Amino acid sequence: MDNLVKALSAIAGAQNVSNAEDVLSSFAEDASFEKRMMPRAVVRPQNAEQVQQIIKWANETKTPLVPVSSAAPHAKGDTVPGAPEAVIVDLSGMKKILGISRRHRIAVIEPGVTYAELNAALAKEGMTVSMPLAPRAGKSVIGSILETEPRLNALHQWCNLDPLRCVEVTWGDGNRMYTGEAGGSVMDLEAQWKDDKWQWEPAGPMMLDFYRLLTGAQGTMGIVTWASVRCEILPQAHKGFLVPAERLEDLIDFSYQVLRLRFGEEFFIMNAAQLSRLVTHSAVEAEKLEATLPRWAAIVGVAGREILPEERVACHEQDIADIAQQHGLSLERATGGITGDLALKCANHATGAASWKTNAAGAFADIFFSTTLDRTPEFVRAMDSVAKESAYLRRVGVYLQPENMGTSYHCSFTLPYDPQDEKETARTQRLFGAASERFSQMGAYYFRPYGIWSRLQLNRDAQSYKTLLELRKIFDPNGIMNPGKMRND
Repeated sequence: MDNLVKALSAIAGAQNVSNAEDVLSSFAEDASFEKRMMPRAVVRPQNAEQVQQIIKWANETKTPLVPVSSAAPHAKGDTVPGAPEAVIVDLSGMKKILGISRRHRIAVIEPGVTYAELNAALAKEGMTVSMPLAPRAGKSVIGSILETEPRLNALHQWCNLDPLRCVEVTWGDGNRMYTGEAGGSVMDLEAQWKDDKWQWEPAGPMMLDFYRLLTGAQGTMGIVTWASVRCEILPQAHKGFLVPAERLEDLIDFSYQVLRLRFGEEFFIMNAAQLSRLVTHSAVEAEKLEATLPRWAAIVGVAGREILPEERVACHEQDIADIAQQHGLSLERATGGITGDLALKCANHATGAASWKTNAAGAFADIFFSTTLDRTPEFVRAMDSVAKESAYLRRVGVYLQPENMGTSYHCSFTLPYDPQDEKETARTQRLFGAASERFSQMGAYYFRPYGIWSRLQLNRDAQSYKTLLELRKIFDPNGIMNPGKMRND
């Protein structure tokens, strides 16, 4: 046993440390196009104290750490080591749901808790948590929220970081902190709960919103060991609808008006290729269904909770139908062989171990960024043009999700490919790079700058990049936290 494994075993226990080749290989690469790099070891801490000790040890030995909270398979490149001799800090086994308060609509959870596990516990209290689009079964709730994955119910999102509230974090320098309302002299959750303090307000301590430094950071600032998450009351009535259209442009003004008037619950837009893949389980099924679907569709959910739920659903249904009619569209319960309820069910539930997007060809690459809805047709046309230039033969899936009450939109393109076909893989990788470059030139904002997007985004604002590096020196002075993920070269 080498000295590194001995040191980690002394902190987390020998049973929670591994340098077996098969284990290391599982973290050396993912489904992204990031360069393969073997880590030195994998450690699985069981509590915040062990996490803090690991970070202090890493500072003493100048060992890179890569935090991972979701179960495999991974797909964005953020969990692949960006520096040699790194240690993977696997938090997926920290699965405690530390507390739930229906009165405050808060759940306090550890980083290994998945959406299915949290929602099962919340359902007993008549609550749920806002969902990203059909997450993998092993997807960490905290990992998803820290990486600001868009929520399906944008009208409940008061800022892009919702539903995140307070966190416990050990920064890269080894100091542990409670952020927001939880911060202060009493770093004890149960003591705070006895005073009816449920870690609701995320701002602070003092004048700085520390939790913002952790979002979209790919684990480069510190490691979060619990987070408080704002929850929703479970709907007692819930209906799904589809608004079909032959052109994306036909849905834009309709979408703006529905969101401005705050109607509905879930709201997102997909092209036929993406929608057919979401609601089916194989490429053959998806291709058959795609032929019957409209080219574009807005998926709209309407929910009623404790006060007059059926009446609320009926009123919102009528109002949204009126808005659709004003724009030459129709609000339908079913179209092209699928129902709105089916689309919502598939969107709101975790899939299997792998993403549902793998069903189309075996692997996929996603390009996503933030923009405004009125600009999305430009990006769709640009993707069609670049795909044609790259001789890409498969149908590109498009998913548009309003964020922060519709003030911006998550624009996502899915590129399926067969990973066993070397030529198709290479062609898709070239398209991924070319399209990413084109979108950046057009003004796409890579809010989550994975891989090559880090260079594209950071090169556009040298002053912000300099500030970001200075902040890292404060919280991670030895540069041990996931090095290589913030780069503009």
